[in-house]
Amino acid sequence: MGAVTLGCAFPMKALTLEVLRGVQGIGSAAMIPASLGILANAFPPSRARSMAFATFSAGAPIGSVLGTALGGVLAEYTEKSWRSIFYLMTGIDFLCFMGGLISFDKDKPSTETDHRVDWLGAFLVTAGLVLIVFVLGQGELAPKQWATPYIIALLIVGVILVVLFVLWQVYLERIQENPHAIYSVFTPPPLMKPSLWKRANGRFAAMMIVAFLNSCSFLSWMFWAQIYYQDYKNLRPVLSVVRFLPMFVSGMLCTFFVGIMAARISLVYLAAIGSLCTAAGALLFAVIDTRMSYWAFGFPAATIVVVGADFIYAAGSLYIAKISLPHEQSLAGGLFQTMTQLGTSVGITVTTVVFNRVSRRIGPGVDNIASYRAAQWTSFAFGILGMLLSILFFTGVGVVGHGKPPVGASDGIQLNLVAGTDRIGQQKTPNKIKQKKNFI
Repeated sequence: MGAVTLGCAFPMKALTLEVLRGVQGIGSAAMIPASLGILANAFPPSRARSMAFATFSAGAPIGSVLGTALGGVLAEYTEKSWRSIFYLMTGIDFLCFMGGLISFDKDKPSTETDHRVDWLGAFLVTAGLVLIVFVLGQGELAPKQWATPYIIALLIVGVILVVLFVLWQVYLERIQENPHAIYSVFTPPPLMKPSLWKRANGRFAAMMIVAFLNSCSFLSWMFWAQIYYQDYKNLRPVLSVVRFLPMFVSGMLCTFFVGIMAARISLVYLAAIGSLCTAAGALLFAVIDTRMSYWAFGFPAATIVVVGADFIYAAGSLYIAKISLPHEQSLAGGLFQTMTQLGTSVGITVTTVVFNRVSRRIGPGVDNIASYRAAQWTSFAFGILGMLLSILFFTGVGVVGHGKPPVGASDGIQLNLVAGTDRIGQQKTPNKIKQKKNFI
């Protein structure tokens, strides 16, 4: 990722930069799931695990704030302008690389006997999501907007590819679970087990959707708040990013709060209150009075909106790790990361559509604060929907963090996950474990 980041500082054409930025995302897509897997295996269920996951999860919202602040300062006060941002990020990537080499333990030998890769599934899901994300980003910019023929065609193809991916994964999982099936190079283990989404009575899928909605709300709020300060208020970049600094402070406090209280507060409260806080930040900008000072609307919004992101990312990753089997940790973390990234694209796209439609209705040369408010109302709706789903699905789940573990309860979790429950029970052995050997 560092090499591609450095390359982003040199291109002179927008298309080259866009391609490099796309390749850059592959690095984080590989790093974050692996990091979650490392944390899950390095920290057994304990208070230390709660703090580790909370600290790691805080990197998303706090990193967004700090990166935005540094980017604004560098772009305005350095000779290289926006290119200096990529120089700095390259240095940080190199430090992370060296830190990983020094601190990470060597991988343990894999116990899996089947090393085949589902290349077809990888192609289907990658191509499908790329097309869908492309359409979401270009729908409003196309000649006839969403009625443009190639936009419609690409959207249909993208959806078909994703549906084919799901059907292919269902088929492969059935093959893997059938002890009498004939294994071949054409039926590798599924890239993503569809049954994983049903884990814990479907709460795995519910957490993914809540994380998706929170990402839609939080990132779209941040995007339109920046546009509001820079384009509507005509503030310089550095003055705009200063207004987001309260997010850094409250985000740090939330990290310690979740790390300590995850073993004391039920998941439903963390998820519901977190979604509500994100929605509240968007609500303040949806009803903002442009004549009032920053302290009336901007400051409280920046202070509370990051609470939702911290709560959802930290509590969500803890819950996903808790209900996933040891060998599923990286996969579950990857799915969680994918849903949050999709939330970023969908949230900004939907709010952009709303903003543009309201702007066209108002017409040029007129105060368009209504467009900004409409976009933030949409962000508010995402947050409220996430809160409602949290209350509906996570009531009764209990805490996701770990205090001092009871004696002899170290291996009770995994078994209940197979049985489809959330709570640690007395059974020590999963109801049914299937192992495949002698793969061809």
